Amino acid sequence: MTAMRPPGDDAVHGGDLRPRARAAPGTTHGDPPTSITTDAQQVITESAEPIAVGPERRRISAEIWIVLGLSLGQSAVYSIISLSAKLTAGRPLAQQTSTLNASQATREYVDLAYQLAGIVFTLVPVALALWLLSAGGRSAVRTLGLDATQPWRDLAFGALLAAVIGLPGLGLYAVGRALDLTTTIIPAALNTHWWTVPVLTLSAVKNAVLEEVVAVGYLVTRLERLGWPAWARTGVSAMLRGAYHLYQGFGPFLGNAVMGVIFAEWFRRKRRVMPLIVAHTILDVVAFVGYELLGEALGLK
Repeated sequence: MTAMRPPGDDAVHGGDLRPRARAAPGTTHGDPPTSITTDAQQVITESAEPIAVGPERRRISAEIWIVLGLSLGQSAVYSIISLSAKLTAGRPLAQQTSTLNASQATREYVDLAYQLAGIVFTLVPVALALWLLSAGGRSAVRTLGLDATQPWRDLAFGALLAAVIGLPGLGLYAVGRALDLTTTIIPAALNTHWWTVPVLTLSAVKNAVLEEVVAVGYLVTRLERLGWPAWARTGVSAMLRGAYHLYQGFGPFLGNAVMGVIFAEWFRRKRRVMPLIVAHTILDVVAFVGYELLGEALGLK
């Protein structure tokens, strides 16, 4: 799952520890808000924050565009351009390739430096998103469930999600290739060095952290603040995920959009992004490292 890139407080009420909606301005907790719709009340309850209005709403909207423009939104634009180029190249999609994790230099340690720098700088938008979510003294890590408080549950649910997504994904890839809707995907094209497998593993973690924090945790949380209904938040997150995989063809777009629906709904209901990062890491490690180690034996190289 690789993106395309260019060369609140819980209120205590009489012993009830469930999160409660904050009162709208001019009301008390005992009075129902009079100027917010039912959908808005639901959003307040889910995010434990009031819907943004006025200048704050405009600021959050601009913030979303900036974060996406520096990360996965940019990847989506390049992906669309790449697919357009493939469709007009005069060859079937199935005869074209999409290469991930390619070498950047012929000299071993220059290549290693490029690979590590690429991983680090790709994660800068994640730091930006977390910093923005931390405004007002809130903990972005707790808001997104990006912590190690439930390691075994996160690992178990992550492995389950990886199985649910990965096995059907292989079938969809085969069908897409047969129908000329998907390019030949080369998951790893690094020159073989002692650091190849570790770098591929780091690349898998990088993809997982970037996509799940930005496309799911950050985006869904920010759209909640804007008062978007649940179906719209899930749909936008899913379409974004599909869009930045379009360079691989229409099959990966569909598969990743479905994955996006499942992951966005999981986050909306559970408020934890860690199982999604675990699942995504497993999928990419299997694809990248498995291809590197077993590609020739399986006749894939």
